[in-house]
Amino acid sequence: MANGGDGSGGDSSSSGGDGSGGSGLRMSSNIHANHLSLDASSSSSSSSSSSSSSSVHEPKMDALIIPVTMEVPCDSRGQRMWWAFLASSMVTFFGGLFIILLWRTLKYLWTVCCHCGGKTKEAQKINNGSSQADGTLKPVDEKEEAVAAEVGWMTSVKDWAGVMISAQTLTGRVLVVLVFALSIGALVIYFIDSSNPIESCQNFYKDFTLQIDMAFNVFFLLYFGLRFIAANDKLWFWLEVNSVVDFFTVPPVFVSVYLNRSWLGLRFLRALRLIQFSEILQFLNILKTSNSIKLVNLLSIFISTWLTAAGFIHLVENSGDPWENFQNNQALTYWECVYLLMVTMSTVGYGDVYAKTTLGRLFMVFFILGGLAMFASYVPEIIELIGNRKKYGGSYSAVSGRKHIVVCGHITLESVSNFLKDFLHKDRDDVNVEIVFLHNISPNLELEALFKRHFTQVEFYQGSVLNPHDLARVKIESADACLILANKYCADPDAEDASNIMRVISIKNYHPKIRIITQMLQYHNKAHLLNIPSWNWKEGDDAICLAELKLGFIAQSCLAQGLSTMLANLFSMRSFIKIEEDTWQKYYLEGVSNEMYTEYLSSAFVGLSFPTVCELCFVKLKLLMIAIEYKSANRESRSRKRILINPGNHLKIQEGTLGFFIASDAKEVKRAFFYCKACHDDITDPKRIKKCGCKRPKMSIYKRMRRACCFDCGRSERDCSCMSGRVRGNVDTLERAFPLSSVSVNDCSTSFPAFEDEQPSTLSPKKKQRNGGMRNSPNSSPKLMRHDPLLIPGNDQIDNMDSNVKKYDSTGMFHWCAPKEIEKVILTRSEAAMTVLSGHVVVCIFGDVSSALIGLRNLVMPLRASNFHYHELKHIVFVGSIEYLKREWETLHNFPKVSILPGTPLSRADLRAVNINLCDMCVILSANQNNIDDTSLQDKECILASLNIKSMQFDDSIGVLQANSQGFTPPGMDRSSPDNSPVHGMLRQPSITTGVNIPIITELVNDTNVQFLDQDDDDDPDTELYLTQPFACGTAFAVSVLDSLMSATYFNDNILTLIRTLVTGGATPELEALIAEENALRGGYSTPQTLANRDRCRVAQLALLDGPFADLGDGGCYGDLFCKALKTYNMLCFGIYRLRDAHLSTPSPCTKRYVITNPPYEFELVPTDLIFCLMQFDHNAGQSRASLSHSSHSSQSSSKKSSSVHSIPSTANRQNRPKSRESRDKQKKEMVYR
Repeated sequence: MANGGDGSGGDSSSSGGDGSGGSGLRMSSNIHANHLSLDASSSSSSSSSSSSSSSVHEPKMDALIIPVTMEVPCDSRGQRMWWAFLASSMVTFFGGLFIILLWRTLKYLWTVCCHCGGKTKEAQKINNGSSQADGTLKPVDEKEEAVAAEVGWMTSVKDWAGVMISAQTLTGRVLVVLVFALSIGALVIYFIDSSNPIESCQNFYKDFTLQIDMAFNVFFLLYFGLRFIAANDKLWFWLEVNSVVDFFTVPPVFVSVYLNRSWLGLRFLRALRLIQFSEILQFLNILKTSNSIKLVNLLSIFISTWLTAAGFIHLVENSGDPWENFQNNQALTYWECVYLLMVTMSTVGYGDVYAKTTLGRLFMVFFILGGLAMFASYVPEIIELIGNRKKYGGSYSAVSGRKHIVVCGHITLESVSNFLKDFLHKDRDDVNVEIVFLHNISPNLELEALFKRHFTQVEFYQGSVLNPHDLARVKIESADACLILANKYCADPDAEDASNIMRVISIKNYHPKIRIITQMLQYHNKAHLLNIPSWNWKEGDDAICLAELKLGFIAQSCLAQGLSTMLANLFSMRSFIKIEEDTWQKYYLEGVSNEMYTEYLSSAFVGLSFPTVCELCFVKLKLLMIAIEYKSANRESRSRKRILINPGNHLKIQEGTLGFFIASDAKEVKRAFFYCKACHDDITDPKRIKKCGCKRPKMSIYKRMRRACCFDCGRSERDCSCMSGRVRGNVDTLERAFPLSSVSVNDCSTSFPAFEDEQPSTLSPKKKQRNGGMRNSPNSSPKLMRHDPLLIPGNDQIDNMDSNVKKYDSTGMFHWCAPKEIEKVILTRSEAAMTVLSGHVVVCIFGDVSSALIGLRNLVMPLRASNFHYHELKHIVFVGSIEYLKREWETLHNFPKVSILPGTPLSRADLRAVNINLCDMCVILSANQNNIDDTSLQDKECILASLNIKSMQFDDSIGVLQANSQGFTPPGMDRSSPDNSPVHGMLRQPSITTGVNIPIITELVNDTNVQFLDQDDDDDPDTELYLTQPFACGTAFAVSVLDSLMSATYFNDNILTLIRTLVTGGATPELEALIAEENALRGGYSTPQTLANRDRCRVAQLALLDGPFADLGDGGCYGDLFCKALKTYNMLCFGIYRLRDAHLSTPSPCTKRYVITNPPYEFELVPTDLIFCLMQFDHNAGQSRASLSHSSHSSQSSSKKSSSVHSIPSTANRQNRPKSRESRDKQKKEMVYR
């Protein structure tokens, strides 16, 4: 910048307002003229006035020092006073520092002197004390009391000041926040004043900003006093950054009031207060996480350093160097200095703005070292923290009229995709539910892409359910349910269950009323959920135990091979895949598209028996109903609803009964609700059954009973005489007394005893037999009409009650025996070979002493259900490590017919010892699967064992032992009769010569490993599990198929109850509570109530080769078989197990079978088909083996069937003679493996 003009003498070397010719004001060219006029009276001479005037209006003059106005009594010579402002700060700082140091020195000297004098006085006191005889102490000196009082007063003031500034109280927090806010306000005033010259004359009474700044600094002074009083170390306090800021900002304000001039000076140091910004936010509970605190700290330090350095450059560049008489200054705004510091720190240095003064350049040299280091370290860390901040850290906003669920736990791409695929399946009704995922780890790119594809119904938030704040973010209190997913592939199942239990505890603690559905890996860990006070299964809380259901599915396959595949497909949502070619995949996929649904039955079904409604739904509505939700009429059990699977013809449908259907989508099931006999009776196309306009008034009791009776006897209501006039009158009388009551027919039998005592039934024994009973069966007895099928046992059960023998557990659901030591059930290889096992179940188990427990009790319990008679129980032989089985034995020692062969499933000698070629099923399990990181090797043991068995060869000579194998037949059919032997639970060939024909089911962890089980299939490795041949044939099972149960249970909590009823053999919440107490089944004496629990349905397989259904096996319709089995034996058919190559005419067909679920009515049957059916409990199977008269067929000889056909050994007809009870008991004992 050029120097100003010369004075009156024209001396160009004059500086400031001082020239050789006189005194005057040197002004900058950027100052307006109206600020530069001077009072003429203030001139001392005319020459001075002339000189001043000429200097004011000099156009080239650009170096003003101080602008003045007429009203400000400022120095007319324009002399700078910056030194006065700076001196006030320096004197305050160094003066205080000197006083503190002087005080410390004097205190130290005083302490030294007092210490020496104190020792002398102490010695004198000891001497004087020893000379006193009475031992009394001298009174305390009055000066010492005064000092103690003074110290106490000072301490109180110090503590009070410390509380005021500590932010531990509300007053302290308000004070701290107020000081910070006022500091920012003072900084803003500095920003405003920075547009003015560095030093200017201002009137305190007229300058509003100066008044505000003065008020702020008075407050800062008071706060400084509090801090000084509260400080423990005055010296360190004096040298603190905040104290230095006060020294160089507060005193100059008072000086400016006194001098009526302002100097920007070091007021920019107020920017250093920004360093405390994170502390203020923490006091206000705004910052709570370490990342946010660190981010705000870095930003505040960076910004405060940047602004402070810019203020210093602004000061020295606009003032100039003192040794240059401030002549080398340049006009820079504050924000230009901010820009200069940023390009300097970033080492860009454009050069458009730069420092000209020596002080500025010297500062830039040192600043660029520290600034560059700070920029290079702080900026990347700030960017990283901003980039790593929770992208999914918001809060869920509930949508009015739309429910939402929270899904947490094991959130991965696989688990989420499987869940969404089933939850949002198109076969469900419109799913108006939003899914909120909560997980503490942000999703990867693949999972994030999955969320984006379902962005209309899915949201993800990062957090933990163990944190109440995160639960509040996802609005758990208004959620419809919370679903917790488990890691099925974890190495420690107990630890995973413990984590999920803790999640349940946290959620229930936050909101006890929330419905929770959680996955559990181990059955014994379910007991811990019962310890949670707010856990209530009656309110919808459910625990899906994967081990329990997995082993239950496998156990049911031991009773009916392929059932595990059928059930898994029923409870999973699968889209229909149409195949034109006539292959086995076509029929399999048609069945796969069926799912399980629930719907309330129309009032048109009220009063009809279950088989009647089931037949009507199948024939007319094209629906398969397998169960209903039953509400007992007994007052003590009325509040509890039970699910009855194929309950039989004694139970009548009540108003508002919920039915369980197998159908392809939810729309089809609506037919059962919309059906109206008046409107839809003549409709043949089920798609035309829509909601009609009938009001559907409730029928009277008489009409319901008459309609049910007429439907059963096959007559019209006009011709039927099932109910006499007397009965009709009794009903009418009661109807007037109890109008519009929805009492079913079976309930009326209890209310009106005249029905069975005074009015004999018109049904003939043969008609009754066709309608679902057999001779001497309680289901068809004309004298027994049970109002509750689960409370009154059959007569044969009552006769067999023995108060001294415990045959069943305390609930009556399972066979039970006294605990046995494991040594008593261990077989050696030679003992096993001499036992000649046949028709048994071989369980090959891989595990050792360190393996996680599988929970073999869940495999054994369905095979020991009490709805089997004792002689029907299949012997179970475990082949595996004795160390592992000892750990499992505590839960198995109460089950009969269990043996152990120590060895390895890979040893063919052990497999031959247990006659694996004569077994009804071989189960391959492994407890070591989750201990291997490589997913391809997780199933290596199971795959090797399966291939080892399939490659074995056997001698045909031992095939004759198959005759000892006992199967399951419909009620009344003789298992020992060759005429009826085709009706078996598991039919087998007369002999097996190769291991390929041995029925095997293998458990897999990794779905893709299914390709290694069958070497002759052409399954692609990327094929979904349910589309592979081993799964379709029922020879492979993976726990991943159970993922769909989470969404199925959410939409209908009865589904899980139905599944557990089907696959667990009758496990109930009461039984789980009992096992939670003792970890074992408790034996109980037989009572009518416990024996009544045996009367429940079970799954079996029906053969069509021979027997009562042989006429339908060759070209017959499945619908005819369905109706005949339902009417004749109360058996409910629901699928077919067919040979894979049954549709081909090949000379050597394959022995593999596949599952067909719920085939249509017109589906053509073949003789080799096995039919899945739900069979009633046979009360007489344990006493009488007499066969039905209409089902005894003579079989003189049976042709030799190929290895692909489940043929029956041919024997001559024998006359079946009833045996006495003693002979039957003797025979039973001979058959049982003790």
